[in-house]
Amino acid sequence: MSSFAGLTVVANGKRCSDWTPDTGATHGSGYHLLLIQDYSRTRREVTTGEHISSHPFTVGGHRWSVRYYPNGDKPDCADFVSLYVDLLDDTFEKPIEVQFNFSFVDPAAKHKKSANIGESGRSVPDVFSQVNSAWGWEKFIEKDAVERWAKHMGNCLAIRCDIVVVRDHAELVLPDIGQHLHQLLETELGADVRFEVGGELFAAHRYILAARSSVFRAQLFGPMKEGATTMPGAIVIEDMKANVYRAMLSFIYTDSLPTMEKAEEDEEGVMWLQDLLVAADRYDLQRLKFLCEEKLSEHIRVSTVASTLALAERHHCRMLKEACFQLLQVQTPSCLQEVMASSGWEHIVTAYPSVLNELIAKLISLNQK
Repeated sequence: MSSFAGLTVVANGKRCSDWTPDTGATHGSGYHLLLIQDYSRTRREVTTGEHISSHPFTVGGHRWSVRYYPNGDKPDCADFVSLYVDLLDDTFEKPIEVQFNFSFVDPAAKHKKSANIGESGRSVPDVFSQVNSAWGWEKFIEKDAVERWAKHMGNCLAIRCDIVVVRDHAELVLPDIGQHLHQLLETELGADVRFEVGGELFAAHRYILAARSSVFRAQLFGPMKEGATTMPGAIVIEDMKANVYRAMLSFIYTDSLPTMEKAEEDEEGVMWLQDLLVAADRYDLQRLKFLCEEKLSEHIRVSTVASTLALAERHHCRMLKEACFQLLQVQTPSCLQEVMASSGWEHIVTAYPSVLNELIAKLISLNQK
């Protein structure tokens, strides 16, 4: 059961008071309440792009804050409420996997969540890191629905933010078991399942695969079960290169990103990372996906930004998408014209028109600043 991690009160459009338990929620899960008094006035006085932050609170040994945009965090979200969670830790070396959600509650009913108003969550954890320390929803709920709920609550709004630290890599140490599992992969000792990928055969241990990936679990034990699950039969994996599958298996056994087979600046090396990210998304390996995003974000080039941006949008990689935007924002007009004249950009305009709108909004905002 989630622990109560504190209360922040907002009145007259400003944070006016707060209460936080002495210890916070230290056992991995907790919730914080953001109470908006006189909601209608806050909605009038806090304009689009402006926000109110909750008082810092502690869950799972980490410091957090909630950002509330009553009129959306940018112009194309002006008809919505935007909500985000910020990780406030000053320094941390490893990413943190977090499951969180927002909901509207009745503060007089022991913080119980409403049944039908404004509740959102994702099926997989989000990864908070030094590169991306904030996650949330830019279009959490339409303002009209919020106004109706606030009116029902006496012109007040109570937002509950639940946080569960699913996996804290800052505290994760697996040197011995990682080395042991790597030896299992190399020797095929006890392997009981075989895969054929790109003309090559890979032996593995189905219980290890199932423990790391929900997709493998369904494929090997659940309703998706297909082919042989014991050697010598092989499950055929299509639409993937053998070196990418090998790298994915290596991560499953070692929990670390394999060394790139090409120099990181090499275009082939970048393509290999992109393919590995797609594989991570396909098999629900969120940490591997994050590591690929992080590595690709460091090596975006003008020549690859269009394909990388399309990849980020297709596989919901917000950190990588933002890194592409940051690169485009500092380019000269002539360089931008060159990018937008490429076939890769034509694909973005056709397949993902919202990306173009988002980039234009960011360029306008940057110009105004």
